Amino acid sequence: MAVIIAASVAFVGCQKSSNTIKIGLAAVQSGSDAAIGATMLNGAQIAIDEWNAKGGVLGKKIETISLDDEAKPDKAVNVAQTLVDDGVVAVIGHLNSNCTIPASRVYSDGKVIQITPGSTNPQYTEQSFPYAFRICGRDDQQGPVSGAFLHDVLKLNKIAILHNKSSYGEGLATEVKKAFEAKGGTVTMFQGIGQDESDFRANISVIQGSGAEGFFWGGMYGQGGPLLVQMRQAGLNVPFSTGDGCFDHAFIDTVGANAANTYLSFGKDYHAIPAAQSFLQKYKEKYQSDEGAYSVYGYDAANVLLTAIAQAGTTDPDKVSAIMKSQPFDTILGKIQFDAKGDVTQSGYVIWTIKDGKFQVVPGNS
Repeated sequence: MAVIIAASVAFVGCQKSSNTIKIGLAAVQSGSDAAIGATMLNGAQIAIDEWNAKGGVLGKKIETISLDDEAKPDKAVNVAQTLVDDGVVAVIGHLNSNCTIPASRVYSDGKVIQITPGSTNPQYTEQSFPYAFRICGRDDQQGPVSGAFLHDVLKLNKIAILHNKSSYGEGLATEVKKAFEAKGGTVTMFQGIGQDESDFRANISVIQGSGAEGFFWGGMYGQGGPLLVQMRQAGLNVPFSTGDGCFDHAFIDTVGANAANTYLSFGKDYHAIPAAQSFLQKYKEKYQSDEGAYSVYGYDAANVLLTAIAQAGTTDPDKVSAIMKSQPFDTILGKIQFDAKGDVTQSGYVIWTIKDGKFQVVPGNS
């Protein structure tokens, strides 16, 4: 019996002393929002490949486990538990706030570092979990940028708002409403719809009857594109504004010739930044396509995480978390620093438009 116990202990010890460090990659990778999630994780994978080419971290190769949460909260919780059970030391993800928030408790209980490249709902970091971080900004940083643009730049006094009832969509829509009303504007309609709806004629009729001079959509591009097309087909040509959830080339492809008078809030343009050029080239070579909206955010998230692990000299979550909150990090997006909650201290949101089939920053707005 003593021999059997000793052998069992030795076997468990061998398992724990694996020669790889496991990192989870979690986001939506199927359905109408698949592209934005998959390209985000692709960016993270490029950074991890670069680290592995240099020998990995802490003398070990980095092994990734990529799982699809399907943009569903219950699926995200299952994905999180699977990753924790598989022994990951950290997770890069999720994309959708309604997935990131419920999954975060699983990671916190499992003492796993989580850094999301794209979830903007404030509730994620307001839970005060010690291992929760985000590389992007928050809705209460993004919403005021859109609200101020609609009121101060476009000179609108009345807007209608529609959202997809998700943590992200409703959360951002609420922040836009608050910011616009604080400027003295009036929100003539504030409604939510299911994430599977595709016929927006009834909603458009309400918008038309509300006297709105502009419109804001709080949701993803899978619905946002068809919504804009149907609005234009109905003769509703007021400015169409939305957030980062529609910042994907699939949105441009869907709206086509209806793209005029469309505005989106997102981070600063990194294409002209010298530090981004190598990444953009590697992305195109590896995936035979251009990067997605959150590819750079995924890349930066992975680099920050692995840098912190290397500097901590361990994968211990408390020590890695302490490093992440103690200093600034150089990234493609610029120098970033986390506050005590795990949020970045500067968000960098600007307003974009669509011109010549491309996203372009609105002049004088960077």
